[in-house]
Amino acid sequence: MSTRALTAARRPGAAVQRRPAGALAGLAARLIRRGGLVVVALAAGMSALVAATYEQLMADSAVAGGLQSLATNPAIRTLFGEPVALDDPGGFTVWRTGTVLAALIGVWCVLTTTRITRGEEDAGRWDILLAGRVPLQAALATHLLVVGAVPVAFGAAVSASLAATGTDMNGAVVHGAGLSLLGVFFAATAALSAQIHTARSAATGTAIAVLAVTLLARMVGDGVDTVAWLRWLSPFGLLELSQPYARNRWAPLLVLAAAAILLATAAVAVAGRRDVGGALRSPAATRASRTALLGSVEGFALRRLLPPLGGWAAGVASYFLLIGLIADTMTRFLTDNPAFADAAVQAGFTGLATVEGYAATIFALLALPVGGFAASRVDAFAKAEAGRHLALLAAQPVSRIRLLAAETIPAVIGAVVLTTVAGLATWLGVTATPGDLGLTAALGGVWNTLPLALLSVGAAVLAFGWLPRAVTAIGAVPTVGGFLLLVIAQSVNAPQWVVDVSPFAHLAAVPHTAPNWPATAAMTVVTLILVAAGAIGYRRRDLLS
Repeated sequence: MSTRALTAARRPGAAVQRRPAGALAGLAARLIRRGGLVVVALAAGMSALVAATYEQLMADSAVAGGLQSLATNPAIRTLFGEPVALDDPGGFTVWRTGTVLAALIGVWCVLTTTRITRGEEDAGRWDILLAGRVPLQAALATHLLVVGAVPVAFGAAVSASLAATGTDMNGAVVHGAGLSLLGVFFAATAALSAQIHTARSAATGTAIAVLAVTLLARMVGDGVDTVAWLRWLSPFGLLELSQPYARNRWAPLLVLAAAAILLATAAVAVAGRRDVGGALRSPAATRASRTALLGSVEGFALRRLLPPLGGWAAGVASYFLLIGLIADTMTRFLTDNPAFADAAVQAGFTGLATVEGYAATIFALLALPVGGFAASRVDAFAKAEAGRHLALLAAQPVSRIRLLAAETIPAVIGAVVLTTVAGLATWLGVTATPGDLGLTAALGGVWNTLPLALLSVGAAVLAFGWLPRAVTAIGAVPTVGGFLLLVIAQSVNAPQWVVDVSPFAHLAAVPHTAPNWPATAAMTVVTLILVAAGAIGYRRRDLLS
């Protein structure tokens, strides 16, 4: 054995020290591997499923003919984007799933990037790392490269699944490349935001706001011809302008790639201009004291709820105001195209030819963001515990049950506020058009989804008590998991008992129909049981450290 080998053997960390970039990349990959695999698999499965069922859908000549009228309907374009190549299974799949997949990978990249960069730095886990041979710029660049590998795999999986179903390879590659670049763009946006703000929550909020504004710009650009140029200012618009399976344009994607590279470069450059734990935008050294709601644990929990609730409420209000504005146009379109209305009825969506029926269908989707928000508040409590921010508080004469209730009740309040905002926004939008939707009907429709959304609160509290590191994943099971189960089960004609497992299958189409009170009561009881079980687990376990 050589002297060099003997020296390395005596120093177990020597091999790692000689390759700090590789070790750092391995750590970053370990932090994101599970979530990355889930989103990649979901993208491939969704694309393949829609493309594979295209021929069955087009077997109905009335549906095939009605598809051509979609291109002239501004409401359709606003929601799903400009329909192109609808006579091709690949083009139809891009139109049907493109915006959903783009939003999915964009949100995932934002949340993951801020979590493993600013989040890890805030928790102090980068202090020793950055005290060694790895500078802050190198750490950020390495983590950004690792996160960027997931949207690349995401786009490749979509391209491969579309090609495997027999669609044109060129269109599949253009679509997959666009999704990959969009994901990288938002990862770079989140990385730059993490250098500007000192807190992970602020960094995430800024990046999500960019995502929401650019998505809204795409929707407005599609719905109003005079401002169609807005699509060139939005990554979602650039993705659409590439027109997979039609013109297969690479120029918009080159613009998107240039924007992503510019943002990533700016993020790394800004990282070199700040201290560890600092930010480009540092809070003022002195400012007036803000002591509101600091007199109790309940007040402090409410104070922490208000900033994110304001951002979520603004996003929900914008979306449902748009839904209200196009509701009358959508219902008239379905009335003029009975084949689509019949297909919707067969899929379980009844009453779409009326504003109330259309609103009820959209309201069902409200449980997804509301449940996600409520579960995220419980997850924030779990992260505060893991970050040792609750150690001194737990040492005070404050019971575990009181602490848990102080966080859970504001999460429920936030869910109620968001649903109410959605109902008010929809009503205002419909009121501004020839459509007809009463305020009571709108509020009844959104409040009908609350028991389903609160199932996520129950699942999140259950996870907090027994598996506190999996609060987000378990909290998403009733809403995200239930919705995906319903869509997949109905697409493959699964047995009815499989469909009935999803709580969405028991959600009445309010205000088009009367509420399903037995199902509402059952969901409420299940939520209370989950919360009680989570409270028992929280009392029995030790604090995270």
